[in-house]
Amino acid sequence: MNEIKTITGRAIPVVGNDIDTDRIIPARFLRCVTFDGLGEHAFEDDRKQLTAQGKTHAFDDKRFTGASVLVVNSNFGCGSSREHAPQAIAKWGIKAIVGVSYSEIFFGNCVAMGLPCLRVAVADSEAIQAVVTKDPAVQVSVDVDKLEVRAGNQTWKAQMGDGHRKQFLTGQWDATAELVAGVEQVKATAQKLPYVSAFA
Repeated sequence: MNEIKTITGRAIPVVGNDIDTDRIIPARFLRCVTFDGLGEHAFEDDRKQLTAQGKTHAFDDKRFTGASVLVVNSNFGCGSSREHAPQAIAKWGIKAIVGVSYSEIFFGNCVAMGLPCLRVAVADSEAIQAVVTKDPAVQVSVDVDKLEVRAGNQTWKAQMGDGHRKQFLTGQWDATAELVAGVEQVKATAQKLPYVSAFA
């Protein structure tokens, strides 16, 4: 099982409230058999729209290439429950998200794949976005253990529910790994179940 305590890397800001899962990964990309390749299509329609206006989306901005921390605002990942949204973000290279708030289903999908989402105050999310916009090379640390976000010489307090935080710190976010680790217990329990043992 893989413990996740601190993620450190460069960050990328995606500014705006209520960014829904259809904006994160448009519906036409949901027909994929695997999640491979979804990363290149993250925020695709937003990116095209900004390009047409002569502007640049953060995911097209070369200054943020290789970033591993995504900094967002309020109600991120709202809308439909598609697990493709956090998968697209992770396949692009993101290993942690910092924001004000998240859709409950989006947050749950992130936990299930080992992508920690820490919550910070509105002013703090804006301050972190400003720091990384001004200096895209700055290293940002998302500390699940200490519940804080650090960039340069600045530190912001963060939040995460105790249950989810414990899952990351102990590696118990990975249900498949837990199942494999406890396979003998699973087999022993299965032997005791009449509807399983009858067909053994």
